[in-house]
Amino acid sequence: MKRAKIPVSQIVTYVVLSLWALTTIYPFIWVILNSFKKKGMIISDSFSLPLGDAFTWENYITAWQRSDFKNAYLNSFIISGTVTVFVVILAGLAAYGLVRYRFWGRNLLYSLIMAGMMFPVFSTIIPVFRLEALMGIAGTGNRWLSLLAVILPQIAGNLCFAIIILMGFIQSVPIELEESAYLDGCNVFEIYFHIIIPSAKSSFATVAIFAFLWRYNDLFTQSFFLRYPQERAITGLLNEISSQAGVNYGLMASSVVLVVIPVLIVYVCLQKHIIKGLTAGAIKG
Repeated sequence: MKRAKIPVSQIVTYVVLSLWALTTIYPFIWVILNSFKKKGMIISDSFSLPLGDAFTWENYITAWQRSDFKNAYLNSFIISGTVTVFVVILAGLAAYGLVRYRFWGRNLLYSLIMAGMMFPVFSTIIPVFRLEALMGIAGTGNRWLSLLAVILPQIAGNLCFAIIILMGFIQSVPIELEESAYLDGCNVFEIYFHIIIPSAKSSFATVAIFAFLWRYNDLFTQSFFLRYPQERAITGLLNEISSQAGVNYGLMASSVVLVVIPVLIVYVCLQKHIIKGLTAGAIKG
């Protein structure tokens, strides 16, 4: 039995992807290894393994005791979770309406949604902050109002992307399923929740995952609105540690690992939804 020959192009592709994966993964592995070393050893030998006497938990203990990670985690999860829920709900309903209904101004509305993706957050942050300050939300010193001040613009900022993505997947759902449901007496909301969402659940999961990760990793918007210690989210806390730690590279490395752990957990648990969601449109389309 002859073995199938592997094309040269496929070998080159695997080699290039392997090198790219190595350059992506290695820096994080390097940070993890150095987070278990003493400060002096990181400076003198940052590429050795933390074995024997070189291994220490001191950096993690110091980082956890010195900084309020519990409160920062809570603020980040409140912001990211709330934004994710509202983005999925609002974007899903908007995408379904734009795909399945024909109404006056539909093309204009779609064009505005596309245009909304072209404006970076840097160009809108000042007027948004001034508007929320006039509304009595931003800059009040109240923790919950400050979190709300971050959540509202971040929901709006994620909607355009989410609507465009969900529209592509909803278009791939056979309309015959909805017509049959109409004949059986289902209303619009029953069709949406019992047919559209189950059929496009991978796309909804993809939108939810990206919305959560983007908001969790956001620093610019949160640094604008969250100015007091009790309001600070995890990225703001890491920025503060980096500015205060100086040359204490072990403390900074352990802080980075503590910040990234929730992101890794989310990705490892939901990676199949990310891959399936990103490829389902190409397969169905």
